[in-house]
Amino acid sequence: MTAPRLYFVAAEASGDLLAREVIEAIKTRQPDVHVSGIGGAEMASLGIVSPLDVAPLSVLGLLEGLKAYGTVVKLADVAADAIIADSPDAVILVDSWGFMLRVAQRVRARAPHIKLVKLIGPQVWATRAGRAKTLAATVDHLLCMHEIEAPYYEPFGLKTTVIGNPALSRHQWGNGEAFRAAHGIRADAQVVLVLPGSRSSEIKRVAPALVEAARILKDSDPERTIVMAPAASVAAQFAEAFPDVTEWATVSSNPAERYDAMAAADLSLACSGTVTSELAMQGTPMIVAYKTGWVTWSLARGFLYKRRHITLLNIVSDDEEIVPEFVQTQQKPELIASQALQWLTNPEALAEQRAEQQIALSRMKEGDRDAAEIAAEVILEEAGA
Repeated sequence: MTAPRLYFVAAEASGDLLAREVIEAIKTRQPDVHVSGIGGAEMASLGIVSPLDVAPLSVLGLLEGLKAYGTVVKLADVAADAIIADSPDAVILVDSWGFMLRVAQRVRARAPHIKLVKLIGPQVWATRAGRAKTLAATVDHLLCMHEIEAPYYEPFGLKTTVIGNPALSRHQWGNGEAFRAAHGIRADAQVVLVLPGSRSSEIKRVAPALVEAARILKDSDPERTIVMAPAASVAAQFAEAFPDVTEWATVSSNPAERYDAMAAADLSLACSGTVTSELAMQGTPMIVAYKTGWVTWSLARGFLYKRRHITLLNIVSDDEEIVPEFVQTQQKPELIASQALQWLTNPEALAEQRAEQQIALSRMKEGDRDAAEIAAEVILEEAGA
């Protein structure tokens, strides 16, 4: 039997990371597998050369999405051409609902024999449940994170496998001492880690509030250390937007230091996203912020979004606010800084928050196997390995 040919497509930083993990798990099972793909730095670290730049796909919100629609369609065409030319047995489409749906539809129309696997589904449990029917009509198998997702696809006959939250399968515990030593941070210094996002739109809309909140914290105690850790995909944009931040904060965009920075921090100010689960895994108390366009926000709150909160730790806790959220009109630097100071000046409060996050985290686990291992097994089966 010939080695299976797989093609991964990942449009955003979190998807790029997950793709790398799954590819590594696949190669452990079947070393002779042929893998090509479209992605970013994580996939590139495995020697996978992307035929297109995925940076323009990091958009967020209704208006932003509409403005980028032409680009998304054009890149979906380019992606489909690259996939067809590679002639894979299976295509694995990682996260990024709108773009991946268009890629899947184009590949399905031109090469219906190629298996299509969606790795991480749309949040049908939170908004637009009708997407379950759309996805079922487009792909062969869905690998989703939570048990609550599967029932949405059952009426449409889509094969669904729950792999758990990938962040919980990342057993790489950070080395906080090593991070402090590498950046000349005292062992007894209080460290606040700012995670301003991985999308261009997040650097524009969320980062300013988080950076200003961190500046307030620095001004309140000059001995406090601030660490800025924008994702590598937006590091250049962050540096351009905040050229003076290096005068009062340490900046690290090295993916290899990701977990070390989290472990070194006493508290994190974070843009909502996958990173919140990773922070909880490292035992780092956090405050979350988020802001999107007003049209998107109005539609989401008025018609689409079914939950009170946006952070997964809160959603799995019966929609109770375990992690403080400062969203939209509440995303104000002074409010974020005020909450942070309440914790930073009270060690017991920080310890209590850490414990609450661990309880919430335990509600997100789906057994003992790693998410990447489960995904690798299903993908190889779909590819006929």
